[in-house]
Amino acid sequence: MLGNFVYANPTKLYFGADALNSLNMELSKYGKNVVLVYGGGSIKKNGLYDAVTEILKDNGKNVSEIAGVMPNPTIEKLYEGMEIARNAKVDLILAVGGGSVCDYAKALSVSVNCPEDPWEKYYIKFDEPTCETIPVGCVLTMAGTGSEMNAGAVITNHKAKLKIGHVFADEKIMPRFSILNPNYTMTLPKYQMCAGIYDIFNHICEQYFSGTDDNTSDYISEGLMQSLIHSSRIANANPQDYEARSNIMWTATWALNTLVAKGKSTDWMVHMLGQAVGAVTDATHGMTLAAVSLAYYHYILEAGLPKFVRFAENVWHVDPAGKTDKEIALAGLAAMESWMQELGLAMHLRELGATDDMIEDMVNATLILDGGYRILTKEDIRKILQTSM
Repeated sequence: MLGNFVYANPTKLYFGADALNSLNMELSKYGKNVVLVYGGGSIKKNGLYDAVTEILKDNGKNVSEIAGVMPNPTIEKLYEGMEIARNAKVDLILAVGGGSVCDYAKALSVSVNCPEDPWEKYYIKFDEPTCETIPVGCVLTMAGTGSEMNAGAVITNHKAKLKIGHVFADEKIMPRFSILNPNYTMTLPKYQMCAGIYDIFNHICEQYFSGTDDNTSDYISEGLMQSLIHSSRIANANPQDYEARSNIMWTATWALNTLVAKGKSTDWMVHMLGQAVGAVTDATHGMTLAAVSLAYYHYILEAGLPKFVRFAENVWHVDPAGKTDKEIALAGLAAMESWMQELGLAMHLRELGATDDMIEDMVNATLILDGGYRILTKEDIRKILQTSM
């Protein structure tokens, strides 16, 4: 394991069927003014809204609300929330929802007391906060993004045709606490569940497909991927299986709480491609990743061949007997493709509403990173997107 790194993760997790009871303990640590952030209203249908607001009321909190946070939170929605939070003199932002709601809460945290435009500061210049940030807590209702235990926040600017994530360097941007009850994920539509499963899987892949050293993080990643594949098949057959859904939820957290990135360069180009697709089509995030990932992995396979061979043998249990390294690697990607089809994922961009005349916008919206096995050019990106159509 090569390189130097620092690891710190201050998020306190409460996991299990009784996890919400712990909100009482956490609320006592913060001031009276709470801004409650949530999405399209599903938490009102399943009773979670009432349960959370009752706890807030019992703890004497003044509650303001930011409702209607969309699956790909927009910069306009962030501006709206900043005004609400400022007027409320917010002491704590409580996100109740999926990863997009948690992402939005963190973006709000760094923007409320910032006099500069957050889009320009955080998503164009990638500056770090220079103002006082607001603590964030999460009550998670969807497993996928890992946003409940990291410092990332993705915001979409439709006017600029950009969807950009900023992973903040300061650990205080991470949620101070997150409440994870697998039961809250049970009402999620199957399409969204499977999209979340692939988001989890690809988070691990983005960190796994980088570096050539013998790295402990890769062994952890292989275990997480095998657990996810196993549980995904159970949940796909029976979405109400608590054990499978709990394992998926826990894997999602560990896939992106920075642990398996340690000692790694990390890739993230599938996410850059997928986010570009999302910026143009507004399609579900996990599905955009599914639609571009196989084309990307085939494109870089020879540059990272030893790792793709290891992936095939250790994650997909491909028998290497009588095969060349490239044949082993391709068999691994074929097994992955079969699993993706089994889950019902989007395998092509046309399934997400993309058309050929959108490709140039998607090319221009794709940020190029240098942590993977091959540094792409704009022409490479164009070819991958065309293959993904």
